[in-house]
Amino acid sequence: MTSQLLAQEEDGQKWISVDALNAGLGEPPEEVMRSTPRESLQGFLSLTEAGDYEKAVHHLDLTELASDEQAERGAALARQLALVLNRGDWLNVSDLPARQDAAVEDPSGQHPLVGQPRRNIKISSLDAQGQTHDIRIARYQVGEQDPVWLITADSLRAVPALYEEYGPSWLEDHIPQHLKASLGVLMVWEWLAIPIFLLVTGLVGGGVHRCVGLLAGWVPFGAARTFISGIRVPMACIAMALVAQTLLDYVVSFSGVVTSTFRVALIIIMAWGVGLMALRLLDSFLLSMTQRLVGDVDDTKHRDQRKLLTSLYALRRGIILITVVAVAVYVLGQTNVFGTLGMTLLASASVLTVLVGIAGQAVLGNILSSFQVSLAKPVRIGDLVVFEGQWCHVEGIFHTFIRLRSWDERRLVVPIKYFVSKPFENLSAKNAKLYRQVVMTLHLSTDVALLRQTFIDIAEAEDAVIEPEKLECHVTGQREMALEISCYMMTREPMGGWVAENNVREKLLAFIRDQHPEWWPREVTVLSHHDVTIGEEGSCRHVTTPATSHPVKKQGSVGGESDGSGGGEASG
Repeated sequence: MTSQLLAQEEDGQKWISVDALNAGLGEPPEEVMRSTPRESLQGFLSLTEAGDYEKAVHHLDLTELASDEQAERGAALARQLALVLNRGDWLNVSDLPARQDAAVEDPSGQHPLVGQPRRNIKISSLDAQGQTHDIRIARYQVGEQDPVWLITADSLRAVPALYEEYGPSWLEDHIPQHLKASLGVLMVWEWLAIPIFLLVTGLVGGGVHRCVGLLAGWVPFGAARTFISGIRVPMACIAMALVAQTLLDYVVSFSGVVTSTFRVALIIIMAWGVGLMALRLLDSFLLSMTQRLVGDVDDTKHRDQRKLLTSLYALRRGIILITVVAVAVYVLGQTNVFGTLGMTLLASASVLTVLVGIAGQAVLGNILSSFQVSLAKPVRIGDLVVFEGQWCHVEGIFHTFIRLRSWDERRLVVPIKYFVSKPFENLSAKNAKLYRQVVMTLHLSTDVALLRQTFIDIAEAEDAVIEPEKLECHVTGQREMALEISCYMMTREPMGGWVAENNVREKLLAFIRDQHPEWWPREVTVLSHHDVTIGEEGSCRHVTTPATSHPVKKQGSVGGESDGSGGGEASG
């Protein structure tokens, strides 16, 4: 029959021509309306809801049954099919065409079948016994009579298997008849059973969550405990989904609107829980690798270790991205979204492209930047960087942001796209070694050789100072009354070098203060403009003052003391 329908579908006719149709049923009653797909299915559901299966059977194609069996077996098939459609799927009759030729109406004109008449339409697609069965409605014509829309014989052939899958549950067989009355979109007993159903699944999830938490408390500290603590929520969700699915399969079955909602939710919860558990397992593995290979994340570790850790975190982001895509594809496939929304998505491709481009620009840009950082590795986890004037260790590189640990243990969370767009100084790009500099301003009379030797002795005693052959101390500048002396030392890593620089500076200052205070810079106040270097005796007097004091103006006689004549003092 299927091959016959397909062959007739290709011949260009608007209906399926048959010699006779349901000969064993007689003429259909006047209230049986079958001129359009929507009208026919709506009439079938209305009659079966009222329990009038003798009339509802006229909406079925019973040509595969003998004439004397069509009335009795047809009524049973109508009752079973109505229950299957009510329990197995969430039908929206208004989605079916209201035209006799079932032509697709699309004002935008983007639908590939717009304006083309159809004579075979899929109503629903249900799974039973490992197979997928389509429920279809087709257009038939007998002789010169008006064409009518009937549920196809192929669809009726699968009804017994579908009824076994979606038929009344054990609980429903024991429900009083008065509770099976309709109350809105659901029956009375369903309004009472759904809260109990949710309460049972919630209690199971809460119990699993508590049990996993107790188990985590018994496990010693380490990666195993971290993993078990991190899977409390996903384990609870998976347990709830399994219990709910078991109840739906063996204990209770709700109407299609509730069943479809529950099944989609359970698929999403199950996929999310499994994916999150896989992610927690990966995080535990990374934590174990970090503790074993690197320990505390900073630039004192070997460059290859930090590079490996950066690559592992890049692998984590890749696995997360693949997992999200796989879970999304699985959910869409299990919920038949591809089949029901494919045409709509195709017609709305331009709109979706614009929306994704606008709304997801920042997110996608950060994700691409994170992969760029992971592949090019301008920074690695543990590197010491100077970013916008702050010294920070790179603590983590994530999908959309990078986390920096400042020297005072603050955490800077920076969008990774912003980070890579700004200049930054990587103090650990090649190795952690760094020159540190101590600059001092001293008097012109300073013994530079003695100061140099003192600096070398002090610097060699510092643990953070390495390569003593690179210790340098030189006069790097001269002003009118002072020298600028710079001392250089190679340090093991920047933070330790900063501490070593401060220690060396403090010890040099203490040495000058205790041993040679005359080296402090000071100013000279001139009392006479005669140059003493040319040997003129008693030509001038001068006073020295510390560099931090203000100039002093002295008054007195020039060339000797005052003669006491009262003529006043001469200023020099």
